[in-house]
Order: sequence, then C-alpha cells, then structure tokens
Amino acid sequence: MKLLLKAAIRNKSHFWLALITLITLLFSSLADSMERLSLGLFANTGTDFFLLFGKVEDKQIRDTNSVTKYDLVKRWEEIPKENPRKLSRKDAAKFISNRKEHNPLNWVFRYISETLELEKNFSIIITMLVFIALFKAFFLFSSRYCSQVLSTLLTRDLRLQYFEHIQSLPLGFYQDHNIGGLTSRVIGDAGQIASSINSILINYLQTPFTIMTTLCSCFYLSWKLSLVIFIGIPMIIFPVIFLTKKVKQVTRQLQKNQERFISVLLDFLSGIQTIKIFARERFSFKKYKEQNDRMAALEVKNAKYSLLTRPVLHLVTTGSFSTVAIFGLYSFHMTLAQLLVFCALVHLFYEPVKKFAEENANIQRGVVAADRMFEVLHLTPHIQDSIAAIPLCSFHDSIEFENVFFSYQNSWILQDLSFRVKKGETVAIVGPTGAGKSTLVYLLPRLFEAQKGEIRIDGLPLQSYTQKSLRDLISFVPQRPFLFYDTVYENIAFGKSHTRSEIEEAAKKAYAHEFITRLPQGYDTLLAETGKTLSGGQQQRLAIARALVKKSPILILDEATSSLDAISEHSIKMAIAELHGEVTQILIAHRLSTIDHADKIIFLEEGRKVAEGSKEELLQICPQFKRMWETFHSGLKS
Repeated sequence: MKLLLKAAIRNKSHFWLALITLITLLFSSLADSMERLSLGLFANTGTDFFLLFGKVEDKQIRDTNSVTKYDLVKRWEEIPKENPRKLSRKDAAKFISNRKEHNPLNWVFRYISETLELEKNFSIIITMLVFIALFKAFFLFSSRYCSQVLSTLLTRDLRLQYFEHIQSLPLGFYQDHNIGGLTSRVIGDAGQIASSINSILINYLQTPFTIMTTLCSCFYLSWKLSLVIFIGIPMIIFPVIFLTKKVKQVTRQLQKNQERFISVLLDFLSGIQTIKIFARERFSFKKYKEQNDRMAALEVKNAKYSLLTRPVLHLVTTGSFSTVAIFGLYSFHMTLAQLLVFCALVHLFYEPVKKFAEENANIQRGVVAADRMFEVLHLTPHIQDSIAAIPLCSFHDSIEFENVFFSYQNSWILQDLSFRVKKGETVAIVGPTGAGKSTLVYLLPRLFEAQKGEIRIDGLPLQSYTQKSLRDLISFVPQRPFLFYDTVYENIAFGKSHTRSEIEEAAKKAYAHEFITRLPQGYDTLLAETGKTLSGGQQQRLAIARALVKKSPILILDEATSSLDAISEHSIKMAIAELHGEVTQILIAHRLSTIDHADKIIFLEEGRKVAEGSKEELLQICPQFKRMWETFHSGLKS
C-alpha cells in the first residue's frame, strides 16, 4: 500500500488533482443522499388516517388497525386547525410531526412542504427533481472524469520515470532481465497502479465519508432499526478478508506468468525465420499454447475470487433490507415516506460496502504491480558519476589498462589485463571466441565496471569523468548493429543535429550511400522494425556511418565488417585506414584481413593477454596468433 501511495505523490501536481477528484467524489455521495431524500419527500403526499387518529401512548401517536368514533371525535378536537370546520393535510402533517417521537424527518418534510407550498405548486417539484438530477449528473461526470485524468497522468509519469530509470542502469541489468518482463511492467503495471490509486480514493476516503454520514442519519431517524445494519457487517467483513488474500495471491501468480507469456511471444516473433527454416511451427505453437492455457487458468481463478464478493454481499444486503422493511412497518409503525427514506439510506450504506470488496481486489492487484515496478525503480545503478566527476572535453594522450579484472556471474572474463593505446594509434584485439574481446571494449565507455585494476584516459581513471562526456568521445560500432524504427537519415544522425551533407559524407565513407539512394525515399525512407528489410551488410554499413558522422576521437569497431562482402569490406577498411593518425582506433576482428594497417595487435586467450606487438612480432613470438594467421590465409587460398 505504501508503494501505491508513493507512486501517487512522486509528482506534486498529482496531489492537487487527487484532492479535486476526492471533492467531486464527496459531492457525488452528497448527490446520492439528496436523491434518496427527495424520494421520501415526494412520497409524503398525504397523512395516514389510522396513524392520525391512533392511540396516544407516552405522548406518542401509535399506528393502529382500527379507530373508534370516540377516538376520532376526541382527536378532532385536539388537532389545531386553521379552519375549525375543516382539517387540511397541512394541519394533520404538522400535528403528527409535533407528536410522533419528534422525528426530524417529519420536521424536514413539513418544513420543505410549507416553505415551498409543494401541494399547490407542482412546478416546484419538477424543478427540484431537475436540479437534483443535474447536480448528481454534474458531479458524477466530474468525479469520473477527474479520476480518469488522474489515472492517465499517473500512468504517463510512471512510464516516463520507469523508462528514465532503466536507461540509467548498467548493461548487466539487461542481461539479468528478459525483455518480456520489462515490457509488461512498463505497459501493464503502470496502468494497474494508476487504476488502484483511484480505488484507494474511493475505498479509503469516499466510502468512509458515505458510510459515516449515512449511518449517522439512520441512527438519528431510528437507532433501534439501525441496529439491523450491524448484524450484517460481520457477514460482510469475513468474506472480504478471505477473498482479498486470495485475489492478491492469484494476481501475483498471474503477473509472473504474464512476463513469461510475453517473453515466449517475443521470442517466437523475433525468431520466426529460424522457426520456419526448421519447420518447427508445431513446436512453437505447443509452447505458446502451454503459456496461454496457464494464463487462462489463472485469469479464470482470478475472476472467481474477484466476482464472488458481489453475490455474497448482495445476499447479506438483501437480507438486511428485508429485515428493515418488516421491522419498520410492523414493529416501529413508520410511514411509507419514512420507510422509503430509511431503506434508501440503508442501500446507500451497503452499496459502497459492496463496492469496497471489488475496489479492494483492484487495490491488491495494484499492490502487486507496485511491488514489481518499484523492484526495478529501487535498483541503484552501481555505475554512477562521482560528485567530483569532470567532463572529458577532448582526448590528448593515451588509454591505459592496468591489471584489469572483470567477472560475470562468478566467472572471470578478463584477468590481469594491461596495455596502452596512444592517441592516433590503431590497435587490434584478436583471439579465439570467448576470449573477452568484446567485454574489453565495453569497459572503456563504462557499460561495465572492472572489479579490479584501473582504466585511465589521459592519466585519469574513467571514474574521474562523467559518463556522458566519456561516451560522447567514443564512436562504437557493435558486432550486431541495431537500427531504430525511423528514417535512414535519423538512424545515422541518431539524435544529433547533423547537416544533410555530413550524413551523406559519412554514408559514402561507409559505402552505404549507393544503396540508400536506391531506396524508395532515399535518406527519408522509413526503415522497418530493427531494419529487417535490409540485408545484414546494409545494416552494418548504416551502423558504421552512424559512428563516422559522430567524428569522435576514439573509434571502436567490434567485428564491424563481419557481414560485409569482400569488396565492401576492402572499401571500408581503406576508409578506416584513412583515419589512421587522426582517430584512435580499437578494432576487434576474427577476419584478420581487417587488421593489416594496425600499429599494434593484442592477442587474448581466456581473458588474459598472451602477446602484444606488431603483426610481424606476433608471428614470431605467439604460436596461437601464427596458427590463426596461417589458418585464415590457407582458407583464402582454398
């Protein structure tokens, strides 16, 4: 519950909107009371004969089933009349209201009737009905509209805060969480939290107000008859408590299964090509069906516990209504108008109690959703800028790795790694698969943090610089390029205000300009999701163009030409070679043809540096590199 309220007050503007929503909800409850009072007022059109001429006991008039002539004559003389020869309804109502238990409802009815002269002016009645209807309609709409706006704004802000926060988390976070789970939290959980906030306003503010005011009115009218209400309360509370626990338990299971369901769905959609190539449609359908059936079973279970409260409470309230009606008519001899108002108030008392259970089920779903969302929002990024961090404005001297260790899931990926890259130098990182080459370059922009050792730029540790300024000075082409659902131009510019000529120049260097101009709208062509309509080589060339247009002093290419044909690879290799001396380059490559122009080669194996030097030096001192080199060239000859 605390997390739900925390979500509501994260933005101060929500407090004022919630306050306005609460006020409209309270006026809506007031409108319900006015509506029920009007029913009694309009039902109070006359005076019951047997009540008027009934016996007087303890200065109270008692309703009776028969009246004698003596009682009639005696009572005629007792009643004050405006005209001694005539008895009007007004005289009779005034006499009964003054004698029968001093019932405040009778006084209210008489005061309104006399003041507005309802018996003579029917248009007043119509006007009152229209006013009450308009009053209720206005505040009913206002309360629901404000609730919906509050829910929408809460959902919007939660989604925004969630997205902003997960962007601050390190790369390891995304390796530990599946995309389906993160997606369901930002889409489903945020909306559920907002919906539950509205339920809290109703259950813990509007409902107590309605119950207390209604209960006070019932006790004021007849405290004895009001005791019937307390008989039904325990019969309501215990089922609500039991069903609430069940709803919370099932909701937690349901939301966990939703994560798995979305993950399975995204996996199959992303891997549809593999599924079709291996003809495994039935296999994927079976796995999807298992998750879908599990979802359906939990949803049915959730519906059972959520919906069971209404009929149980309806049974209790119907019994209370019947008891009130029987005792009110035959034991307390209430008039039809009084009984109608009292029953309407009892209904007004029980209605929010019945809704309480439903809203409480929604609140419990929100509690579970808040737990899941704040589980992520409470994560503190372990890679953060220090208070003394300074911006890295330029690169002047060198990059140094000194005794660097890095582990993932208790397994060392890099061990005691040391080397130095001078400004303008081109360094190639080679080695077998799993040697830690990609991890090494991820440490430089602080996507990961080394557990031991130190990485320095221009003599200062990476932690001395702000992350943004550090990454602004690095252009990175990953092994698997990612293209966004946007135009070619925006994919290359990637949030920077580059000119058209700069974009085209970078595309030409990446040998992408030719195929871009053949697209339907050229650089303004909207790419499909993840650029799937382009070949792997075309996607890689766009990623290279994105890195080149940035014109950063440090360029990292993680097997950036692996998907290119020999001609394109050679062209890009020459373009990158032209940057030699101007840009500091760190190249990771399996295809050794791309490292011919490297000043220095570092050979890694099992996370350790085996050898460092020029190509000629490594061929002499590093058997592993020599074997890799010979294998590569023998493959070219064959």
